[in-house]
Amino acid sequence: MKEKRLYIKYRLSGKVYEDDLYQNEHYTIEEEASEYGVKTVLKPKEKMELIAFSLKYKRKCVSDERFFANGYQSWTTSTEYSADDREKGLPAFIRSLPFARRMASTSGDYLFAKYSKKHGCFHSFTYTYFRNDAETELYGSLNEKTGFTIFYVDMDGGDFEITKDVEGAKVSEGEAYELMNVVRLKGSYDEVFDTYFRQMGIPKPRIEHMAGYTSWYNYFQKIDENIILRDLEGLSKVGDRADIFQVDDGYETFVGDWLDPSEKFPRGMKYIADAIHEKGYLAGIWLAPFNAQKVSRTAKEHPDWLVKDAAGNPIVSCLGWGGAYTLDLYNEEVRDYIRHFFDVILNEWGFDMVKLDFLYSQCMFPRNGLSRGRIMADGMEFLRECVGDKLILGCGVPLGSAFGIVDACRISCDVDLKFKEKYYNRLHVNNEIPSAKNAITNTVFRRHLDGRAFCNDPDVFFLRDDNLKFTWEQKELLAKINHLFGNVLFVSDDINAYGEKQMELLLKTFSRSNAMIISAERTDRNYFTIKYIEDGERKTLNFEL
Repeated sequence: MKEKRLYIKYRLSGKVYEDDLYQNEHYTIEEEASEYGVKTVLKPKEKMELIAFSLKYKRKCVSDERFFANGYQSWTTSTEYSADDREKGLPAFIRSLPFARRMASTSGDYLFAKYSKKHGCFHSFTYTYFRNDAETELYGSLNEKTGFTIFYVDMDGGDFEITKDVEGAKVSEGEAYELMNVVRLKGSYDEVFDTYFRQMGIPKPRIEHMAGYTSWYNYFQKIDENIILRDLEGLSKVGDRADIFQVDDGYETFVGDWLDPSEKFPRGMKYIADAIHEKGYLAGIWLAPFNAQKVSRTAKEHPDWLVKDAAGNPIVSCLGWGGAYTLDLYNEEVRDYIRHFFDVILNEWGFDMVKLDFLYSQCMFPRNGLSRGRIMADGMEFLRECVGDKLILGCGVPLGSAFGIVDACRISCDVDLKFKEKYYNRLHVNNEIPSAKNAITNTVFRRHLDGRAFCNDPDVFFLRDDNLKFTWEQKELLAKINHLFGNVLFVSDDINAYGEKQMELLLKTFSRSNAMIISAERTDRNYFTIKYIEDGERKTLNFEL
């Protein structure tokens, strides 16, 4: 692989410069490059604001080689591509309408990443790999704190670009700013990922397996004390096969007003946590700690707490709940507020795990002289400080920022209640919307994160008969995929209503898999072949999505 060009763009004294024409006059770049990776450090001679940085290489792709595209955040579609595939960005009718494009981009990278639309052109966040038969060539960032690392490839043209999303980062005179630190590893699939996470120094996750219940995928926000206590009684039927019961969105009055009493839970959330503990389970609860619903008391009483655009208007960062704003991490009153509600929820109410959702909203835009990656790193470190030794299940988060911070993490989009894709999935509104197909795809192709970066949460599986459009075979497939590739295994069903067949599959799926994955292939657009050893027997699972 030969280097083609170093590219830098920056603003200095109000003027924009690009390319490396002014090195030594405005700055110096120290570079360490070898066949094992590259590290570049910028030292400005006066304060500058960075706009872009990349290293462009020539890399010839061989026949049948696959490129892995790790999506921007937890929900983003992530898969292996061949040179014949195309990466889907926003459809033309959305890109043509600024408001629609802005709304579709609230959860994705469409405002700052490049989507070529050409065959063989893809991009990947934090790390990627090229795979040909048994050999895997991995490129991985060792530092996402100065900005997100994005890998771009043109498999037909032979172009490979490593970009650092440094937009908005201000660097002081003489400051040593690490632009890039990327390793290159070759070996088998498991060898390169073992080495990569060892080089990052990420400790082994504290939990290896977790099974139980979460309320979202049956009732959504329509939960109350009676439903939660009834389903808690249902979970108790599985005994020690389960170890956690999680209350999801809907217990709060409004998103952002986490401690306000809710008439749906008249005895309060401490009562719920105590009831869960009495059954012998860990008590989990959902939060979107950086968000405040438009109609929330928090947003109305503290408009100065919200992240704003250049015109001073609060930015809508989530479309759910009728729209929500983002609390500014760098406002000390916001930090005090977040610390306080975590203290009450974890220490007074007694919850053991928090599922933290919509975290990407904190870093939608650069601000305060910081890149998106720096903002997200600051946010994740702050959340870990607030939660202390209690467990974190991350969700809706750029995965590189979650490495070494969370105990478990979602690695897929939400599973829809209908197995067949809906019309908006076919229109491809964005890469983050609920989809059983995309959830299964992500679970298969992000399997390497489990036990290395955190404990993988592939999202729920379903066995119930009502409020669901799955055949029994589709239910079995989703349960099998989650069991093979994930170690956070949740249902949202009322287990009281299960029959014998459903209970038998639930107990089997909740148990920890002993399978060793030999290979997982997407042999064409929708057809998968999984080869593995389970219970000492070689097996093959073929399925079509």
